[in-house]
Amino acid sequence: MLVMLAPATTVIAADLPKRKPGMAEILAASKPSDWRAPDPENTLYIDLPTGRVVIELAPEFAPRHVANVKTLAREHYYDGLAVVRAQDNYVVQLADPEAEKPELARKIRNGKKTLPPEFDRPLDLKLPFTRLPDGDVYAPEVGFSSGFPVARDPKSGKMWLVHCYGMLGAGRDNPVDSGGGAELYTIIGHAPRQLDRNVTLLGRVIKGMELLSTLPRGTGALGFYEKPEQRLPIKAIRIAADVPANERTALEIMRTDAPIFRDLIEARRNRPEEWYHFQAGKIEICNVPIPVRAAVLK
Repeated sequence: MLVMLAPATTVIAADLPKRKPGMAEILAASKPSDWRAPDPENTLYIDLPTGRVVIELAPEFAPRHVANVKTLAREHYYDGLAVVRAQDNYVVQLADPEAEKPELARKIRNGKKTLPPEFDRPLDLKLPFTRLPDGDVYAPEVGFSSGFPVARDPKSGKMWLVHCYGMLGAGRDNPVDSGGGAELYTIIGHAPRQLDRNVTLLGRVIKGMELLSTLPRGTGALGFYEKPEQRLPIKAIRIAADVPANERTALEIMRTDAPIFRDLIEARRNRPEEWYHFQAGKIEICNVPIPVRAAVLK
């Protein structure tokens, strides 16, 4: 029997499918124009005994709450208050521990204790919006606007911030107008998206999340600390613009309206790293990282 052998085939490297870059390679290839510095006037510093938490505020989505928190910070309302609650897989909350005792509660001088809710805002197509291609369970559209995770509903003409890890909200009681920023919480667990459009979100932690997410969990109901010594005191909450330049935390945030951010989303949807043997082909809004780095000195 005569067996015909196929001619040898030479495989050239250029013929092989090229591996797409992963997140680390995308970041390494970024240009200065792919990054932006947060506005000091809309950056909040929470100074704790353990370090500094940096928060970027979102005045385009909650202008009244942002303005009120800044007023409260500037009248030093928060200084000396405490983290009163750390509920596992949910939130860390800061507040006046004596808020329920009128004779002992911290007095508000210039700010407001409560405000009308800012659960959503009118849809503005002029705002930059990088839409996530995979859809969402909670909203018709989700994506990123000005560095924040955002949902939109073209039919109702509304858009709103969503409860991803690290988002900052204004605590409230049952009435929708019972919050204003005197009590603040940060998401430290799996995204509780059922809170979307039920609580006012006004910012996002961009540095120092580990100082909040690793706090001992409260042993009381809903994770509240039962003893005063369990609470973490707040040294001060300040606006970055009010802090001397040499004492600020210089950071840069990747622009979510830059083409490179779309590349990053794709790299997280289909992980190209060698470790991954299955590519999900989809991603959920709260699993897309928004890179932050120390400012590059010029």
